[in-house]
Amino acid sequence: MRDSLKRKIIAVCDAKIAQKGSGVGLSFYAFFANRNDDPELLMEAAEWWIRTHRLDHFEKAVKIKAMVEQVAVR
Repeated sequence: MRDSLKRKIIAVCDAKIAQKGSGVGLSFYAFFANRNDDPELLMEAAEWWIRTHRLDHFEKAVKIKAMVEQVAVR
């Protein structure tokens, strides 16, 4: 996963947790605008979420953030 996507995921998770608390769930669509303006990046996130980790549609933001932070962001 590219570093820009890792940073974006962490930032979105931080914002959602700050806004709604540590129990907030999200899907990989939370990292994108309603308009699909970067299909390659969307597919990269979907691949990581669905194929690589076999995550449910909605997962806790704290879990996703921890998973992404385990892989070093350069």
